[in-house]
Amino acid sequence: MKIIMLGAPGAGKGTQAKMIAEKYGIPHVSTGDIFRANIKNGTELGMEAKKYMDQGLLVPDELTVKILLDRVAQEDCRNGYVLDGFPRTIPQADVLDKALTELGDQIDYAINVDVPDENIVKRMGGRRACLSCGATYHIEHVPPKAEGICDACGQELVLRDDDKPETVQNRLNVYHEQTQPLIEFYSAKEVLKTVDGTQDMKDVFAAVTAILD
Repeated sequence: MKIIMLGAPGAGKGTQAKMIAEKYGIPHVSTGDIFRANIKNGTELGMEAKKYMDQGLLVPDELTVKILLDRVAQEDCRNGYVLDGFPRTIPQADVLDKALTELGDQIDYAINVDVPDENIVKRMGGRRACLSCGATYHIEHVPPKAEGICDACGQELVLRDDDKPETVQNRLNVYHEQTQPLIEFYSAKEVLKTVDGTQDMKDVFAAVTAILD
């Protein structure tokens, strides 16, 4: 079972990917994690990727797909995997699709966790983080016991720059421009499934497992 997770930043696709991986006993494959592992282990592909990253450049799609295919060729991916964070653009999806086709393989499901922009801005704008111990809260869903104070270490909680409404909206604009076209791409391949991401996390997961089962 080979799955791609789609959805805007803050839609909760990473959380769902981890839950899918755990339930079905398949690896949660995040491109960020693979890059870090390859660089840490000093692999040839990792060193090549590092050259771009050190210059603040994006790693070319062909190289990213090579690193990804190297990961999914490992024994633990034999029964499938959940891809999180890739592809992000149509060219990336094309390169991945061609590479998988050459291996006689394909993606089984592209699961789109659908959440309207206004919900995401509100959801992320409610996050608060402790810069001291790393604990995170949400003013509505997981509030600290004392307003603005970390339960764990008593330090002040902050709204991170990443979670400020204007930053979130910018990230959403990039998503709509670059990543949303993937919904049509995978729909044309008849593997797209959409779930309502505005529900409670457990209900979203129930909708996902109803598709996969």
